[in-house]
Amino acid sequence: RVYVRPTCMEEGTGIPLLNTFSFFFLCAAYRTDDNQPWVLPVVKKVERMIVEDQSLNHEYLPILGLPEFRSSASKIALGDDSLAILENRVGGVQCLGGTGALKIGAEFLRRWYYGYNNTATPVYVSAPTWENHNGVFADAGFQDIRPYKYWNAEKRSLDLAGFLGDLESAPEHSIFVMHACAHNPTGIDPTPEEWKQIAEVMKRRNLFPFFDSAYQGFASGSLEKDAWAVRYFVSQGFELFCAQSFSKNFGLYNERVGNLTIVAKDNENLTRVLSQMEKIVRTIWSNPPSQGARVVALTLNSPELFAEWQENVKTMADRVLLMRAQLKAKLQALGTPGTWDHITQQIGMFSFTGLTPHQVEYLSKEKHIYLMASGRINMCGLTTKNIDYVAESIHEAVSTVQ
Repeated sequence: RVYVRPTCMEEGTGIPLLNTFSFFFLCAAYRTDDNQPWVLPVVKKVERMIVEDQSLNHEYLPILGLPEFRSSASKIALGDDSLAILENRVGGVQCLGGTGALKIGAEFLRRWYYGYNNTATPVYVSAPTWENHNGVFADAGFQDIRPYKYWNAEKRSLDLAGFLGDLESAPEHSIFVMHACAHNPTGIDPTPEEWKQIAEVMKRRNLFPFFDSAYQGFASGSLEKDAWAVRYFVSQGFELFCAQSFSKNFGLYNERVGNLTIVAKDNENLTRVLSQMEKIVRTIWSNPPSQGARVVALTLNSPELFAEWQENVKTMADRVLLMRAQLKAKLQALGTPGTWDHITQQIGMFSFTGLTPHQVEYLSKEKHIYLMASGRINMCGLTTKNIDYVAESIHEAVSTVQ
Protein backbone atom coordinates (compact mmCIF):
# COMPACT_ATOMS: atom_id res chain seq x y z
CA ARG A 1 0.00 0.00 0.00
CA VAL A 2 1.08 3.58 -0.46
CA TYR A 3 -1.24 5.34 1.91
CA VAL A 4 -0.62 6.94 5.28
CA ARG A 5 -2.60 5.98 8.34
CA PRO A 6 -2.33 6.48 12.10
CA THR A 7 -0.62 3.58 13.84
CA CYS A 8 0.11 4.41 17.42
CA MET A 9 -2.50 4.57 20.17
CA GLU A 10 -2.46 6.92 23.11
CA GLU A 11 -1.55 4.71 26.02
CA GLY A 12 -4.55 3.22 27.77
CA THR A 13 -7.17 4.86 25.53
CA GLY A 14 -7.10 3.05 22.20
CA ILE A 15 -7.24 6.49 20.54
CA PRO A 16 -4.86 6.98 17.62
CA LEU A 17 -2.19 9.65 17.95
CA LEU A 18 -2.99 11.60 14.81
CA ASN A 19 0.50 13.02 14.44
CA THR A 20 2.13 9.57 14.32
CA PHE A 21 2.01 7.81 10.99
CA SER A 22 3.10 4.71 9.12
CA PHE A 23 4.32 5.08 5.57
CA PHE A 24 3.68 2.26 3.11
CA PHE A 25 5.64 1.97 -0.14
CA LEU A 26 4.62 -1.52 -1.21
CA CYS A 27 1.83 -1.56 -3.79
CA ALA A 28 1.85 -0.80 -7.50
CA ALA A 29 -0.64 2.05 -7.75
CA TYR A 30 -0.34 5.78 -8.32
CA ARG A 31 -1.20 8.18 -5.52
CA THR A 32 -1.52 11.96 -5.48
CA ASP A 33 0.51 14.26 -3.26
CA ASP A 34 -2.30 13.80 -0.72
CA ASN A 35 -1.73 10.04 -0.89
CA GLN A 36 -5.10 9.45 -2.55
CA PRO A 37 -6.12 7.49 -5.65
CA TRP A 38 -6.57 9.70 -8.73
CA VAL A 39 -9.33 9.26 -11.28
CA LEU A 40 -7.98 10.90 -14.40
CA PRO A 41 -10.13 13.88 -15.45
CA VAL A 42 -10.27 12.60 -19.02
CA VAL A 43 -11.56 9.24 -17.76
CA LYS A 44 -14.38 10.96 -15.85
CA LYS A 45 -15.31 12.87 -18.99
CA VAL A 46 -15.35 9.76 -21.19
CA GLU A 47 -17.36 7.78 -18.64
CA ARG A 48 -20.05 10.47 -18.74
CA MET A 49 -20.03 10.23 -22.53
CA ILE A 50 -20.56 6.46 -22.33
CA VAL A 51 -23.44 6.81 -19.86
CA GLU A 52 -25.19 9.32 -22.12
CA ASP A 53 -24.68 7.32 -25.33
CA GLN A 54 -28.06 5.71 -25.96
CA SER A 55 -26.68 3.55 -28.75
CA LEU A 56 -24.58 1.43 -26.39
CA ASN A 57 -25.76 -1.80 -24.82
CA HIS A 58 -24.43 -4.76 -22.86
CA GLU A 59 -24.31 -7.31 -25.65
CA TYR A 60 -21.25 -9.58 -25.86
CA LEU A 61 -18.14 -8.17 -27.46
CA PRO A 62 -16.34 -10.29 -30.08
CA ILE A 63 -14.12 -12.97 -28.56
CA LEU A 64 -10.97 -11.02 -29.45
CA GLY A 65 -12.43 -7.81 -28.03
CA LEU A 66 -13.58 -4.36 -29.04
CA PRO A 67 -12.05 -3.78 -32.51
CA GLU A 68 -11.45 -0.04 -32.07
CA PHE A 69 -9.75 -0.68 -28.74
CA ARG A 70 -7.47 -3.37 -30.12
CA SER A 71 -6.35 -1.32 -33.11
CA SER A 72 -5.78 1.91 -31.17
CA ALA A 73 -3.91 0.10 -28.37
CA SER A 74 -1.55 -1.53 -30.87
CA LYS A 75 -1.09 1.80 -32.62
CA ILE A 76 0.16 3.61 -29.51
CA ALA A 77 2.57 0.75 -28.86
CA LEU A 78 4.01 0.72 -32.38
CA GLY A 79 3.41 4.28 -33.55
CA ASP A 80 1.13 5.83 -36.17
CA ASP A 81 3.75 5.37 -38.88
CA SER A 82 4.59 1.75 -38.09
CA LEU A 83 5.46 -0.13 -41.26
CA ALA A 84 4.17 -3.34 -39.68
CA ILE A 85 0.72 -1.76 -39.24
CA LEU A 86 0.75 -0.38 -42.78
CA GLU A 87 1.61 -3.87 -44.06
CA ASN A 88 -1.40 -5.30 -42.17
CA ARG A 89 0.65 -7.75 -40.11
CA VAL A 90 -0.26 -6.39 -36.65
CA GLY A 91 -3.18 -7.63 -34.59
CA GLY A 92 -4.47 -7.30 -31.06
CA VAL A 93 -6.29 -9.37 -28.48
CA GLN A 94 -8.23 -7.53 -25.76
CA CYS A 95 -7.24 -9.13 -22.46
CA LEU A 96 -7.94 -8.88 -18.75
CA GLY A 97 -5.19 -6.42 -17.93
CA GLY A 98 -1.51 -6.85 -18.68
CA THR A 99 -1.54 -10.13 -16.78
CA GLY A 100 -4.22 -11.48 -19.09
CA ALA A 101 -2.17 -10.43 -22.11
CA LEU A 102 0.84 -12.28 -20.74
CA LYS A 103 -1.35 -15.31 -20.07
CA ILE A 104 -2.82 -15.47 -23.57
CA GLY A 105 0.61 -14.96 -25.12
CA ALA A 106 2.15 -17.65 -22.94
CA GLU A 107 -0.64 -20.11 -23.72
CA PHE A 108 -0.20 -19.55 -27.45
CA LEU A 109 3.57 -19.90 -27.33
CA ARG A 110 3.41 -23.11 -25.34
CA ARG A 111 1.10 -24.61 -27.96
CA TRP A 112 2.30 -23.18 -31.27
CA TYR A 113 5.54 -21.19 -31.02
CA TYR A 114 8.08 -23.66 -32.42
CA GLY A 115 6.36 -26.88 -33.27
CA TYR A 116 3.31 -28.17 -31.45
CA ASN A 117 4.42 -28.49 -27.84
CA ASN A 118 6.91 -26.11 -26.32
CA THR A 119 6.91 -27.12 -22.67
CA ALA A 120 10.69 -27.63 -22.81
CA THR A 121 11.40 -24.30 -24.57
CA PRO A 122 13.38 -22.08 -22.19
CA VAL A 123 11.63 -18.91 -21.03
CA TYR A 124 13.98 -16.26 -19.67
CA VAL A 125 12.88 -13.57 -17.20
CA SER A 126 15.08 -10.83 -15.78
CA ALA A 127 16.76 -11.18 -12.39
CA PRO A 128 14.90 -9.69 -10.63
CA THR A 129 11.51 -9.37 -12.30
CA TRP A 130 7.85 -8.92 -11.48
CA GLU A 131 7.08 -12.16 -9.67
CA ASN A 132 3.99 -12.92 -11.77
CA HIS A 133 6.13 -13.49 -14.85
CA ASN A 134 7.33 -16.77 -13.39
CA GLY A 135 3.84 -17.86 -12.37
CA VAL A 136 2.14 -17.03 -15.66
CA PHE A 137 4.58 -19.00 -17.78
CA ALA A 138 4.76 -21.90 -15.33
CA ASP A 139 0.96 -22.17 -15.26
CA ALA A 140 0.91 -22.13 -19.06
CA GLY A 141 2.98 -25.31 -18.97
CA PHE A 142 6.54 -24.10 -19.53
CA GLN A 143 8.91 -26.27 -17.52
CA ASP A 144 12.20 -24.43 -18.02
CA ILE A 145 12.00 -20.85 -16.72
CA ARG A 146 15.40 -19.26 -16.27
CA PRO A 147 16.69 -15.91 -14.99
CA TYR A 148 18.84 -13.66 -17.15
CA LYS A 149 21.28 -11.20 -15.60
CA TYR A 150 19.88 -7.69 -15.34
CA TRP A 151 20.56 -5.87 -12.06
CA ASN A 152 24.08 -5.04 -10.89
CA ALA A 153 23.53 -4.62 -7.15
CA GLU A 154 27.02 -3.28 -6.47
CA LYS A 155 26.80 -0.51 -9.07
CA ARG A 156 23.02 -0.16 -8.77
CA SER A 157 22.73 -0.23 -12.53
CA LEU A 158 22.05 -2.47 -15.51
CA ASP A 159 24.30 -5.51 -15.86
CA LEU A 160 24.54 -5.18 -19.63
CA ALA A 161 27.50 -7.52 -20.02
CA GLY A 162 25.68 -10.22 -18.05
CA PHE A 163 22.48 -9.66 -20.02
CA LEU A 164 24.27 -9.94 -23.37
CA GLY A 165 26.16 -13.00 -22.16
CA ASP A 166 22.95 -14.78 -21.25
CA LEU A 167 21.49 -13.90 -24.65
CA GLU A 168 24.55 -15.38 -26.35
CA SER A 169 24.39 -18.62 -24.37
CA ALA A 170 20.61 -19.13 -24.56
CA PRO A 171 19.43 -21.98 -26.79
CA GLU A 172 18.05 -20.83 -30.13
CA HIS A 173 14.32 -20.06 -30.12
CA SER A 174 14.31 -19.30 -26.40
CA ILE A 175 11.69 -16.79 -25.26
CA PHE A 176 12.86 -13.63 -23.49
CA VAL A 177 10.38 -11.66 -21.39
CA MET A 178 11.52 -8.03 -21.32
CA HIS A 179 10.11 -4.87 -19.75
CA ALA A 180 9.39 -2.26 -22.42
CA CYS A 181 10.07 0.59 -19.97
CA ALA A 182 10.17 1.34 -16.25
CA HIS A 183 11.58 -2.07 -15.32
CA ASN A 184 9.73 -3.58 -12.38
CA PRO A 185 11.18 -3.74 -9.76
CA THR A 186 14.52 -2.00 -10.38
CA GLY A 187 13.46 1.08 -12.35
CA ILE A 188 16.56 0.64 -14.55
CA ASP A 189 16.06 0.51 -18.33
CA PRO A 190 18.61 -0.05 -21.10
CA THR A 191 19.50 3.04 -23.11
CA PRO A 192 18.63 3.09 -26.82
CA GLU A 193 22.20 2.11 -27.67
CA GLU A 194 22.02 -0.77 -25.21
CA TRP A 195 18.69 -1.90 -26.65
CA LYS A 196 20.34 -1.97 -30.08
CA GLN A 197 23.01 -4.33 -28.75
CA ILE A 198 20.35 -6.53 -27.16
CA ALA A 199 18.34 -6.65 -30.41
CA GLU A 200 21.40 -7.51 -32.48
CA VAL A 201 22.20 -10.56 -30.36
CA MET A 202 18.55 -11.68 -30.21
CA LYS A 203 18.19 -11.46 -33.98
CA ARG A 204 21.41 -13.35 -34.62
CA ARG A 205 20.53 -16.03 -32.06
CA ASN A 206 16.89 -16.45 -33.22
CA LEU A 207 15.42 -15.51 -29.83
CA PHE A 208 11.79 -14.44 -29.36
CA PRO A 209 11.03 -11.06 -27.69
CA PHE A 210 7.96 -10.90 -25.45
CA PHE A 211 7.62 -7.33 -24.17
CA ASP A 212 5.66 -6.41 -21.07
CA SER A 213 4.53 -2.78 -21.43
CA ALA A 214 2.79 -1.71 -18.23
CA TYR A 215 3.91 1.92 -17.97
CA GLN A 216 3.89 3.53 -21.42
CA GLY A 217 3.70 7.30 -20.91
CA PHE A 218 3.67 6.86 -17.16
CA ALA A 219 7.43 6.29 -16.96
CA SER A 220 8.84 9.37 -18.69
CA GLY A 221 5.72 11.31 -19.61
CA SER A 222 6.35 10.53 -23.30
CA LEU A 223 4.48 7.77 -25.13
CA GLU A 224 7.16 7.70 -27.82
CA LYS A 225 10.13 7.47 -25.47
CA ASP A 226 8.55 4.72 -23.40
CA ALA A 227 7.77 2.65 -26.52
CA TRP A 228 11.19 3.10 -28.11
CA ALA A 229 12.44 -0.42 -27.49
CA VAL A 230 9.33 -2.14 -28.84
CA ARG A 231 9.29 0.05 -31.95
CA TYR A 232 12.99 -0.51 -32.57
CA PHE A 233 12.61 -4.30 -32.42
CA VAL A 234 9.71 -4.12 -34.89
CA SER A 235 11.82 -1.96 -37.21
CA GLN A 236 14.48 -4.69 -37.15
CA GLY A 237 12.06 -7.26 -38.51
CA PHE A 238 11.25 -9.19 -35.34
CA GLU A 239 8.05 -11.11 -34.89
CA LEU A 240 7.05 -10.40 -31.30
CA PHE A 241 4.38 -10.11 -28.64
CA CYS A 242 3.77 -7.02 -26.53
CA ALA A 243 1.51 -7.28 -23.48
CA GLN A 244 -0.01 -3.86 -22.78
CA SER A 245 -1.66 -2.72 -19.56
CA PHE A 246 -3.80 0.40 -19.19
CA SER A 247 -4.05 0.14 -15.41
CA LYS A 248 -1.35 2.70 -14.69
CA ASN A 249 -1.50 5.16 -17.58
CA PHE A 250 -5.33 5.39 -17.45
CA GLY A 251 -5.74 4.73 -13.74
CA LEU A 252 -8.14 1.91 -14.65
CA TYR A 253 -6.83 -0.60 -12.14
CA ASN A 254 -10.11 -2.38 -11.44
CA GLU A 255 -11.37 -2.37 -15.03
CA ARG A 256 -8.66 -4.86 -16.14
CA VAL A 257 -7.91 -3.30 -19.51
CA GLY A 258 -5.14 -4.99 -21.45
CA ASN A 259 -4.13 -5.78 -25.00
CA LEU A 260 -1.78 -8.32 -26.53
CA THR A 261 -0.20 -6.78 -29.61
CA ILE A 262 1.02 -9.36 -32.12
CA VAL A 263 3.56 -8.48 -34.80
CA ALA A 264 3.74 -11.25 -37.42
CA LYS A 265 5.90 -11.68 -40.50
CA ASP A 266 2.93 -11.26 -42.84
CA ASN A 267 -0.86 -11.03 -42.87
CA GLU A 268 -1.34 -14.73 -43.57
CA ASN A 269 0.64 -15.69 -40.48
CA LEU A 270 -1.20 -13.06 -38.40
CA THR A 271 -4.55 -14.55 -39.44
CA ARG A 272 -3.45 -17.99 -38.31
CA VAL A 273 -2.18 -16.66 -34.98
CA LEU A 274 -5.39 -14.75 -34.24
CA SER A 275 -7.45 -17.83 -35.09
CA GLN A 276 -5.61 -19.82 -32.42
CA MET A 277 -5.79 -16.90 -29.99
CA GLU A 278 -9.57 -16.93 -30.41
CA LYS A 279 -9.70 -20.59 -29.39
CA ILE A 280 -7.58 -19.94 -26.31
CA VAL A 281 -9.62 -16.91 -25.19
CA ARG A 282 -12.88 -18.82 -25.66
CA THR A 283 -11.96 -21.34 -22.96
CA ILE A 284 -10.55 -18.83 -20.46
CA TRP A 285 -12.90 -15.80 -20.31
CA SER A 286 -14.89 -16.30 -23.51
CA ASN A 287 -15.61 -12.58 -24.08
CA PRO A 288 -13.90 -9.55 -22.53
CA PRO A 289 -15.64 -6.72 -20.63
CA SER A 290 -16.50 -3.51 -22.46
CA GLN A 291 -16.40 -0.57 -20.04
CA GLY A 292 -12.66 -0.03 -19.65
CA ALA A 293 -11.98 -0.85 -23.29
CA ARG A 294 -14.54 1.76 -24.36
CA VAL A 295 -12.94 4.38 -22.14
CA VAL A 296 -9.53 3.74 -23.69
CA ALA A 297 -10.80 3.45 -27.26
CA LEU A 298 -12.83 6.66 -27.13
CA THR A 299 -9.88 8.52 -25.64
CA LEU A 300 -7.28 7.25 -28.08
CA ASN A 301 -9.47 7.85 -31.13
CA SER A 302 -10.40 11.47 -30.35
CA PRO A 303 -7.64 14.05 -30.97
CA GLU A 304 -9.01 16.31 -28.22
CA LEU A 305 -9.41 13.55 -25.64
CA PHE A 306 -6.06 12.02 -26.61
CA ALA A 307 -4.29 15.35 -25.99
CA GLU A 308 -6.02 15.70 -22.62
CA TRP A 309 -5.05 12.14 -21.68
CA GLN A 310 -1.42 12.83 -22.52
CA GLU A 311 -1.48 15.80 -20.16
CA ASN A 312 -3.04 13.66 -17.41
CA VAL A 313 -0.36 11.02 -17.87
CA LYS A 314 2.37 13.65 -17.80
CA THR A 315 0.95 14.97 -14.53
CA MET A 316 1.48 11.56 -12.94
CA ALA A 317 4.90 11.02 -14.49
CA ASP A 318 6.11 14.48 -13.48
CA ARG A 319 5.09 13.96 -9.85
CA VAL A 320 7.07 10.74 -9.66
CA LEU A 321 10.09 12.37 -11.32
CA LEU A 322 9.86 15.27 -8.85
CA MET A 323 9.82 12.92 -5.87
CA ARG A 324 12.88 11.14 -7.23
CA ALA A 325 14.77 14.41 -7.61
CA GLN A 326 13.76 15.67 -4.16
CA LEU A 327 14.62 12.42 -2.38
CA LYS A 328 18.05 12.32 -3.99
CA ALA A 329 18.68 15.99 -3.16
CA LYS A 330 17.63 15.59 0.47
CA LEU A 331 19.79 12.49 0.99
CA GLN A 332 22.77 14.29 -0.51
CA ALA A 333 22.12 17.38 1.60
CA LEU A 334 22.06 15.20 4.72
CA GLY A 335 25.39 13.68 3.74
CA THR A 336 23.92 10.19 3.65
CA PRO A 337 26.72 7.66 3.07
CA GLY A 338 26.99 6.22 -0.43
CA THR A 339 25.89 7.46 -3.82
CA TRP A 340 22.26 8.25 -4.59
CA ASP A 341 22.48 9.05 -8.27
CA HIS A 342 20.62 5.85 -9.04
CA ILE A 343 17.42 7.35 -7.59
CA THR A 344 17.13 9.69 -10.59
CA GLN A 345 18.80 7.35 -13.07
CA GLN A 346 15.98 4.89 -12.48
CA ILE A 347 12.55 5.60 -13.93
CA GLY A 348 8.93 4.73 -13.37
CA MET A 349 7.01 3.82 -10.27
CA PHE A 350 9.66 1.75 -8.49
CA SER A 351 13.14 2.31 -7.15
CA PHE A 352 15.70 -0.16 -5.92
CA THR A 353 17.07 2.05 -3.17
CA GLY A 354 20.08 -0.12 -2.37
CA LEU A 355 19.00 -0.45 1.27
CA THR A 356 19.94 -3.75 2.89
CA PRO A 357 17.39 -6.09 4.53
CA HIS A 358 18.67 -5.00 7.96
CA GLN A 359 18.19 -1.34 7.06
CA VAL A 360 14.68 -2.10 5.78
CA GLU A 361 13.93 -3.87 9.07
CA TYR A 362 15.20 -0.85 10.99
CA LEU A 363 12.94 1.48 9.00
CA SER A 364 9.97 -0.77 9.68
CA LYS A 365 10.51 -1.25 13.40
CA GLU A 366 11.89 2.13 14.38
CA LYS A 367 10.39 4.53 11.83
CA HIS A 368 7.17 2.83 10.70
CA ILE A 369 8.27 3.03 7.08
CA TYR A 370 7.35 -0.16 5.23
CA LEU A 371 9.00 -1.31 2.01
CA MET A 372 10.09 -4.55 0.40
CA ALA A 373 12.98 -6.46 2.01
CA SER A 374 14.85 -5.98 -1.27
CA GLY A 375 14.84 -2.22 -0.66
CA ARG A 376 12.32 -1.57 -3.43
CA ILE A 377 9.92 1.28 -2.86
CA ASN A 378 6.97 2.70 -4.76
CA MET A 379 7.95 6.31 -5.42
CA CYS A 380 4.28 7.31 -5.44
CA GLY A 381 4.24 6.80 -1.67
CA LEU A 382 6.47 9.85 -1.32
CA THR A 383 4.74 13.21 -0.92
CA THR A 384 5.80 16.74 -0.10
CA LYS A 385 4.44 16.10 3.39
CA ASN A 386 6.45 12.98 4.22
CA ILE A 387 9.60 13.24 2.13
CA ASP A 388 11.65 15.01 4.81
CA TYR A 389 10.80 12.36 7.39
CA VAL A 390 11.51 9.55 4.93
CA ALA A 391 14.85 11.04 3.86
CA GLU A 392 15.94 11.61 7.45
CA SER A 393 14.92 8.06 8.37
CA ILE A 394 16.84 6.57 5.45
CA HIS A 395 19.85 8.66 6.45
CA GLU A 396 19.63 7.33 9.98
CA ALA A 397 19.24 3.73 8.82
CA VAL A 398 22.17 3.89 6.40
CA SER A 399 24.37 5.68 8.96
CA THR A 400 23.71 3.29 11.83
CA VAL A 401 22.81 -0.12 10.31
CA GLN A 402 24.97 -2.23 8.03
